[in-house]
Amino acid sequence: MSHNLLKGKRGIIFGALDENSIAWKTAERVHEEGGEFVLTNAPVAMRMGQINALAEKTGSKVIPADATSLEDLENLVDQAMEILGGKIDFVLHSIGMSINVRKGNHYTDQNYDWTQKGTDVSATSFHKVMQTLYKKDAMNEWGSIVALTYMAAQRVFPDYNDMADNKALLESIARSFGYFFGRDKKVRVNTISQSPTPTTAGSGVKGFDGFISYAEKMSPLGNATALDCANYTVTLFSDLTRKVTLQNLFHDGGFSNMGVSDAVMETFTK
Repeated sequence: MSHNLLKGKRGIIFGALDENSIAWKTAERVHEEGGEFVLTNAPVAMRMGQINALAEKTGSKVIPADATSLEDLENLVDQAMEILGGKIDFVLHSIGMSINVRKGNHYTDQNYDWTQKGTDVSATSFHKVMQTLYKKDAMNEWGSIVALTYMAAQRVFPDYNDMADNKALLESIARSFGYFFGRDKKVRVNTISQSPTPTTAGSGVKGFDGFISYAEKMSPLGNATALDCANYTVTLFSDLTRKVTLQNLFHDGGFSNMGVSDAVMETFTK
C-alpha cells in the first residue's frame, strides 16, 4: 500500500544486487511511495547481480561506481543531480564485504591486506559518500542518509569475523559525520541494525543459518525481513522522522533487548 510518503523526493541507493537484497526491496518500496532515485553498485557487483532489471522496473538510471573511489563518487553525485534534476533527499548505503570471511580466514588469523580492503568497502566508503555529498552541498535540508548495520558491532558473534569491526566503525562514522551534517546542512544520518537477513552477502557468513534460527527463537516478534527493513527505511527517508538523527536503530523484532526466551530455553531443558 502506497501513502506517497516520498513523493517529489530524489535519492541514491547503493548496493542493490538481486531481489534478496535489502537495497533492492528498498528501491521497490521507495518507487511505490513516489520517490525517484539512481541505482549504483561497484562494476564487479553489477556483473554478478540483476540491477538492470530493477532499474527497468522502477524507471531508474544505473550509475556504476566504486564506493571506495572519491573520483567515482564525485561523478556519481554530479550525474545523479543532473539526472534527477536537483539536490538529493535520501541516500541508502547498503554495502558490506569481507574477503577474510569469503576466504574462510578465522578472526584470529586475518590477512590484513584483506582486512583493510573490507574496512574500506564496508565502513570507510560511508565516510567517503558523506564527505562527497557534504563538500558538494548535494543534500537538501531535512534530507536523510541511512546505512545498514548488524548487532555484531556491539556483541560477539564469533563467525561474523572482521565484519563486526567494520560495522562498529560504520556506526561511529554515522554519529560523527551525522553531527556535522545535522549542524551545517540539517541532514539526518542514522544506521539500521537489522535482523540477520538471508541476502547474498549475509549468507556468506559461516553458520548464518544458525544465526537466523537463533534470532527467530529469541525475538518476540520474530526476525525482520528485507521487506520489513525496506518499509522502515522509507519512514526514515520521509518527513515523518525529521528530528531523528545520530541513532543506531535496532530493527530486529526485539532481539537486541532479550536476555533469553522460552523457545531458546526449551532446547536446553528437554
